[in-house]
Amino acid sequence: MVGSKVRVLHPTTCKMQNNQKVETDILSKTRATMQGIFGKGGTMSDSVSRAPSRAATGNIYCIISMVVWAAGFPAAEVLLETWDPLALVTGRFCMALAVLLPVWILLDGPTALIRARWGWGLVSGAIAFGGGAWLMIVAQSLTDPVTVAIIAASSPIAASLIEWLATRKPLKRTFILGLIASVVGGIVATGGGAPAGGNAANLWAGVVCAVASCALFSWGSYITVRDFAGLSAIGRTTLTLAGGLVFTALCFIVARALGFAAGPASVFDGKTLGLLAIYGIGGMAISQFFWIASVQRLGIGLAAFHINVAPFYVMLILIGLGGVWSWPQATGAAIVALGVIVAQR
Repeated sequence: MVGSKVRVLHPTTCKMQNNQKVETDILSKTRATMQGIFGKGGTMSDSVSRAPSRAATGNIYCIISMVVWAAGFPAAEVLLETWDPLALVTGRFCMALAVLLPVWILLDGPTALIRARWGWGLVSGAIAFGGGAWLMIVAQSLTDPVTVAIIAASSPIAASLIEWLATRKPLKRTFILGLIASVVGGIVATGGGAPAGGNAANLWAGVVCAVASCALFSWGSYITVRDFAGLSAIGRTTLTLAGGLVFTALCFIVARALGFAAGPASVFDGKTLGLLAIYGIGGMAISQFFWIASVQRLGIGLAAFHINVAPFYVMLILIGLGGVWSWPQATGAAIVALGVIVAQR
């Protein structure tokens, strides 16, 4: 055209613009990936109702959560030889929060901490995860790691009941069949009774503590996803576990002052710190993060089915430490896995 100017870009300029575009695309994809992993925003009902791919991701997160959670049981068994249960659960929360809090600040920024609902977060976390974690460690001190994981077979029932009371949504026939299979799988894994050499009174006391712990844990998981939808999964996890730390720390301080609890014999030797890291960072911080992310995608009722595979994971870990294979636990895990598949049809 007459009077118009044609702009000719230098090859170097074109190359720089292309590089900037590539970098922008990479950053956008990375941000989207991180947002998907760390679960930014969204309510539970929104997440559960989305595409099947989210359900597949939720199941993967559940498996990761349960495997890492199971690893904490053998570690706790060793630590309970020298640690008071209340001191151990307090140390576990401290180890978990020492990792989660800096990660939350790094990923979401300090503004997310300031705007979080700390009041309700601390209260709900204290009741659900503080009280629940203490009851669980008491249950293990009265029984053994595999038995506690098996008793947690009641979790799907508690979780399904909590979800039904909250939503009043009718339960599908396939979900009920899957729930029955999950509970049956947990019962099969017990082998039909107390562990060899176990004390009946201690077993029943452990059952009561473990069932109460599972109910509190299920309620707390539902509340965490429902009431803190504006936070990422790492934010939800950190906020509510902070409440658990406040609860257990206060209980330990009071119990220690009254002479009902003793401090650990040793804290800073390598073996103790290693076991505490497995129990606190792995079995709580990492496990809880993936658990909350999975509940957001599957719902608490369905996610809780995976808890009943924990005895199988515990058994595999113990085999690596010199234990033996158990066909009842393997069979129970297979039945639970079948229940998970049926419930999602």
